[in-house]
Amino acid sequence: MDMFDTVVRFFQSGGPFMYPIAVVLALGLAIALERWLVLTNARLRNSMAFRTAMKHLQKQDYAPVMNAGQDSKVPMYRIIAAGLARFHGSNRRDDIETAMEEGVMEALPRLEKRTQYLATLANVATLLGLLGTIVGLIAAFSAVADAAPTEKASLLSSSISVAMNTTAFGLISAIPLLLLHAVLQTKTTEIVDSFEMASVKVLNVLANDARQLRAA
Repeated sequence: MDMFDTVVRFFQSGGPFMYPIAVVLALGLAIALERWLVLTNARLRNSMAFRTAMKHLQKQDYAPVMNAGQDSKVPMYRIIAAGLARFHGSNRRDDIETAMEEGVMEALPRLEKRTQYLATLANVATLLGLLGTIVGLIAAFSAVADAAPTEKASLLSSSISVAMNTTAFGLISAIPLLLLHAVLQTKTTEIVDSFEMASVKVLNVLANDARQLRAA
């Protein structure tokens, strides 16, 4: 209870700029949670799609993968299906690789969607904290100018303490948002790396199929 009271007093004594910083923090946390869920789900679904597609490819059963690429929203299916579509028209490795790279580029914006906002919101929270402190200091010095000489020191120290709460809260908000941004960027990079790894494995399978076709 004492901790809760301390937090409430800290927030209330920070002035009006504490509220927009709180809104920025809440918005950033909401975006981070949504992105975390989306990226975690995307990683699982793409991993399952890759395993399923490879089973079909190793049997040279291309039709289910092609159909999944048209019907499914899972990027992994679309990337592999793009490679297969090019494979039917050209057996050249470079052409197939280019087709799958296009699929990766199409999937990337959906994975990075809104993640970059976290870094922006962290900067906004920091700047709002500094602005609140500056506005608070201006008000403090204005009040001290009209105060009695005996009260100036105590009034100034208490006013500065209150004004600094805004900067502290801005930093408290910005630090976790920056950390969450880094974590989400890492998760996004891992998914993109899995696309590239899958592309190489699919290329190797299709290259082997192409050699068998030429040998036949």
